[in-house]
Amino acid sequence: MKRPGRDEDPDRLYTVTGGRSRSNSDAFDLVTLVVSESQPTPGMQSEHASILRICNSPTAVVEIASDLNLPVSIVRILLGDLHAAGRITARHPRTTATAADRLPDPEILKQVLVGLRNL
Repeated sequence: MKRPGRDEDPDRLYTVTGGRSRSNSDAFDLVTLVVSESQPTPGMQSEHASILRICNSPTAVVEIASDLNLPVSIVRILLGDLHAAGRITARHPRTTATAADRLPDPEILKQVLVGLRNL
């Protein structure tokens, strides 16, 4: 069984990343949403151009890796390049609010309680 990225020629992956094995940015995890801020330009590395086309709408890092058939670690390096150049923006999806954040203000609750007692 052939696995994407793992069974590929390591020389190709080395070339795609310019010999780098780690991203300079920790901004990208699997669910970080990436959006293109520009269109591909002539002469741009093909993987960078593909990422810009894929990310016309918010796209998760893991989806980009799947579409490119590349390991996530390689995609993170490529995303770091595009982010540093200002060609993409990245944001982590909002986490659900904690229970404490969803509770009403204690002062309002006290006023409601006083109002109920006065009934």
